[in-house]
Amino acid sequence: MEEQVRLANVKFMKNAYIIVEGDKSSERFFIIREGRVYLSRNVQVVAEERGNVLGPGDFFGVVSTMSGLPHIETAKAITDVGLISVEKEQFGLLIQNNAPVAKKVLLQFSKRMRFLNESLTRLTLKKTANINTEHLFSVAEYYSKQKQFNQAVYAYNRYIKHCPNGVNIRAAHEHLRRITSYAKAVKMDFKPDEQVRIYPKEAMIFSEGEPGEEVFIIKSGLVKIAKVVGDGEVVLAILKTGDIFGEMAVLDSTPRGACAIAFEECQLTVINKENFQQMIYTQSQLIARLTGMLAERIWLAYKQLANTRIFDPIGRMYDMLYIHLEKKRVDFDTRRTFIFDFGVNELIGMVGLSPAEGNAAVQKFLQNRYISIIHNKISIQNVFEFSRQVMYYRKMQEGNTHRRR
Repeated sequence: MEEQVRLANVKFMKNAYIIVEGDKSSERFFIIREGRVYLSRNVQVVAEERGNVLGPGDFFGVVSTMSGLPHIETAKAITDVGLISVEKEQFGLLIQNNAPVAKKVLLQFSKRMRFLNESLTRLTLKKTANINTEHLFSVAEYYSKQKQFNQAVYAYNRYIKHCPNGVNIRAAHEHLRRITSYAKAVKMDFKPDEQVRIYPKEAMIFSEGEPGEEVFIIKSGLVKIAKVVGDGEVVLAILKTGDIFGEMAVLDSTPRGACAIAFEECQLTVINKENFQQMIYTQSQLIARLTGMLAERIWLAYKQLANTRIFDPIGRMYDMLYIHLEKKRVDFDTRRTFIFDFGVNELIGMVGLSPAEGNAAVQKFLQNRYISIIHNKISIQNVFEFSRQVMYYRKMQEGNTHRRR
């Protein structure tokens, strides 16, 4: 017998606050039955896709509810409103027998994630790129100039495969011939029925701009997700065991929106496009899990966007580490040590500093007695004291912002 989903109907009076940004109580999200709701954020960096006023049929609070992280927005009733309250545990049951709804939610999250990633790249690197197969050449050129030959060789090869008549085809062949001998970790072609793959450290799993036909689940290891524009790279995320990635290109049949690189040796489960489409219609638990992961990435993207408003490079570094501590759900009252999954180079990429700016900032950053490097990973010696320093930098930022106004 199928389990029935019983949803609560709730009402809020005009001018009532429904959710508040930063509130850690995010056990439920809301669907509007009647009335209008206004969404706002403490730091409004980019315009939202659909504006800030929501009406019947719209939903809010999903990102924080599905990720289990603090709210990233404040919702205020601008009329009397009637809402449907949906608890996180009810989401799986809601989509269990409604595959079209499940796919719609995933597509909406995927579209939102692309929008945020592009916004973050534009704000960080001050430029954008047209993401198509021709962009593969730009990706290869960037990594070649950085002497990251594993990634460059992969991207040149993919450019030659997908753009045999491309405007840069002769240069791609020439540059590839010149650097191939320097690449030590390149994995290009696999058997179609190979369900588990092993990638050595620094191998490119896929490149921004190439077609996407597969979804990956990390069985072991870490994967770096990054975007390349011109002479800059933005690190979007470091994914861990159990995470799913590569789903956006498969969902909306568009080119890969970012590069995936083995941050350390990793073992991946591979799901082809056809099987993934079937799983959307048959495995509600997997879809709920994927929705939660996308929600976590969207939450992180919003935090990274707010980070771009911090003027002091050191303050941006401190703030970014604090964001990742939040994401890891670390208790800020603890005085214990915490070791991140990444090092200073990745931190520089996350806050969007040039190598010269980043290296200068890192020298000052590492003078902090609570920060050290252990096996190329950033370590915080005392979470409580570090969090106090971050709060100081945030207050300094607020003061500078008011003075500039």
